[in-house]
Amino acid sequence: MNTVDLIAHARWLIPVEPEGVTYENHALVVHSGRIVAVLPSAEADQRYQANTTARLTDHAIIPGLVNAHTHAAMTLFRGLADDLPLMDWLNKHIWPAEQAWVSAEFASDGTELAVAEMLRGGTTCFNDMYFFADETARVAADAGMRAMVGLILIDFPTVWAASSDEYISKGLAIHDQFRSDPLIRTAFAPHAPYTVSNSPLEKVRVLADELDIPIHMHVHETADEIGQSLAQHNERPLQRLARLGLLSPRLMAVHMTQLNDDEIAMIAAGGAHIVHCPESNLKLASGFCPVANVARSGINIGLGTDGAASNNDLDMFGEMRTAALIAKAVAGDASALPAMQALKIATLGGAKAMGMDSKIGSLLPGKAADFTAVRLDDIETQPLYDPVSHLVYAASRQQVTDVWVAGRQLLKNRELLTLDTAAVLAKARQWRERIAATNGFPGRTSH
Repeated sequence: MNTVDLIAHARWLIPVEPEGVTYENHALVVHSGRIVAVLPSAEADQRYQANTTARLTDHAIIPGLVNAHTHAAMTLFRGLADDLPLMDWLNKHIWPAEQAWVSAEFASDGTELAVAEMLRGGTTCFNDMYFFADETARVAADAGMRAMVGLILIDFPTVWAASSDEYISKGLAIHDQFRSDPLIRTAFAPHAPYTVSNSPLEKVRVLADELDIPIHMHVHETADEIGQSLAQHNERPLQRLARLGLLSPRLMAVHMTQLNDDEIAMIAAGGAHIVHCPESNLKLASGFCPVANVARSGINIGLGTDGAASNNDLDMFGEMRTAALIAKAVAGDASALPAMQALKIATLGGAKAMGMDSKIGSLLPGKAADFTAVRLDDIETQPLYDPVSHLVYAASRQQVTDVWVAGRQLLKNRELLTLDTAAVLAKARQWRERIAATNGFPGRTSH
């Protein structure tokens, strides 16, 4: 009998690959951080001796959720500037608040809060875009969470860098710092077509090819963005990115609410990925990504929450449900984006967009043991006919009980094992007191 690190038994096991399959009374066998086998529980007990056994008798085991677009540190701005259109939200509130408050300490504490929230919601990997990405990477790695950190690039000076050359230089240093970390990967993260000019984008394209890393960018987020691009460049943003050589399998194009049929065909031909952020798009009234048409064109789709300042949570269960429901309404077709497909874009789709689908996103032997257990015997998920349907349409993140990343348990019976919950909350309260005292920005006093 072979000795392994862990056997996790579950009432249901939903591997995502093969697609559409739900195993009953199955187990994951894990050793050295990887999945060794997926097999019936009785057979697992006969073939393997485990150092640790988890018996999740009322649970579904799923691949760890992949949040394919976040601004993790912005959890500290949660609720700061609600109910505003995107450009007002950015120009009058968020960018001034960032200028006033963002620092290495802010990035560290905000990311710690985000990591705690995401792990408690079953997310095991996130794709981030923010300043002080070295702090984001450090916090994630210390907590045992998987992350892709964005090497941010914007034309204008910020607390992080004064010029495009400095943004790129600092980004390359972060890439080198974490290139051997088993949990951390990097991606170039030019903010958006309207905030990054042609020359830096061309540099990013060359460097991304040399380093073999993705490019993570907000694209076609609003109608205003399209209008600005037509006025300034005499072409739509996607056409400009294609002309600059960025429309390729490296590109993770986030939001994509303003798409016509020709552009969908361009994306499909170029092999780029779309990251759908339905709840943030709704809250900022940015528009609707035509997910059903995109999927029919063979384009890979990942799912993201965006930052907690514009969502206002990092809840991938809520995001799955919203994505499925909006897709049906936009397409006028109740069969658009069924539950299994919603789960797939929240796991394997995000992993593929990040170039990590050979390692995470589904429960196949040889892949990393990143998985989540969701209890389904609560009042809210009974009676149960189809566990996948319940995961998308009925379950909540509060039903996530246990989470593993690379075979290491990070959440046990809803208790975080690698983060000090009391300390995370204390830091969040301290930031709230500091920021609220000035109504968000120094020079404004509260009344």
